[in-house]
Amino acid sequence: MEYGPIDADNHYYEPLDAFTRHLDKKFTERGVQVVQTGKRVKLLMGGKVNRFIPNPTFDPIVVPGCLDPLFRGQIPEGVDPRSLMKVEPLRPEYRDRDRRADLLAEQDLEAALLFPTLGCGVEEALKDDIGATMASLTAFNRWLEEDWGFHYRDRLIGVPMLSLADPAAAVAEVDRLLGRGARIVHVRPAPVPAENGTSRSLGDKRYDPVWARLAEASVPVAFHLGDSGYEASTTAWGGTGRFEGYGQISVLTRVLVDDRAIHDTLAALVVDGVFTRHPALRVASIENGSDWIRVLVKRLRKQANQRPWAFTEDPLDTLRNHLWVTPYLEEDLGALAELIGVERILFGSDWPHGEGVAAPLDFVKELGAFSDADVRRIMRDNCLDLLGAARPAN
Repeated sequence: MEYGPIDADNHYYEPLDAFTRHLDKKFTERGVQVVQTGKRVKLLMGGKVNRFIPNPTFDPIVVPGCLDPLFRGQIPEGVDPRSLMKVEPLRPEYRDRDRRADLLAEQDLEAALLFPTLGCGVEEALKDDIGATMASLTAFNRWLEEDWGFHYRDRLIGVPMLSLADPAAAVAEVDRLLGRGARIVHVRPAPVPAENGTSRSLGDKRYDPVWARLAEASVPVAFHLGDSGYEASTTAWGGTGRFEGYGQISVLTRVLVDDRAIHDTLAALVVDGVFTRHPALRVASIENGSDWIRVLVKRLRKQANQRPWAFTEDPLDTLRNHLWVTPYLEEDLGALAELIGVERILFGSDWPHGEGVAAPLDFVKELGAFSDADVRRIMRDNCLDLLGAARPAN
């Protein structure tokens, strides 16, 4: 390509001390603990064994893109889907930022947003201990800056994690991250843990100081797929009520919770007026697909028709003005562009996860129906717009 694509969904594999290296000692037994029994390593979170990641050493690790055919429904007839899972030794570039930055150049990428793997399951595990939640994520963000950086070599954009569970502490962490040069933050797409085991909408006005600071600083919010706690609702249908990892989770649970967390998160932000109160706020849905957007628009418009006083504009316009999204490649990308505009679609490979593509630029193979100008938007310019970065003149 004549330009450098920017991957909006890249990952690393955390070392075992990512949450403990900088953790305040008084939270040692309340946060993430590493326990080894024989040759097996387990993680305790909040004093309980956590199964979000079956093998927290990540060695061996799944081969990038080996499960792509499974998610696209392209498994050859007679092939057992389970046989697609391939593993290999952990590669240095999954943990070394210089090796990774060099690899991006080999992959013809200009830059990538780097999201957690293990980290996407921690806030749910600690939701009943708000103090441990806030301390653990702050410790993680310090590790992230130390090992990866927030904009290392202008190629690696580490995305720190932010919990709103303690609003005052969240504001302090935002201020600290902004001072350290964070370009984007990650917030879990889920209800916010609150006092006495309750939870609140992300749109509750008590969180406005956080949204206000991010909007004023022109720093966007990413909502990445992770453990949003929705499995708890499946107990009424015979589910276990907890995330067990993609290999063990039941088919019915997957059907019941699929897309719900991101759908409900954006519904709350729109209905509770977050974008009205903070018109400069930009958000991105990462690795949640996009089919849910049409369903959400239909439901929001129905409510806007029945209760127009609750909306300041067409809900679709609200989403078009504030939301960017990385779609799944098996989805109808043309229909998505018609719905929210091609300028809101992001290129995200999910590399090096097994369910992503084998090589990041394999993504562009699915954009044959788009013009060259629109392909450039999707592969690069839209991410620059999300980040509030200036585009080159050409």
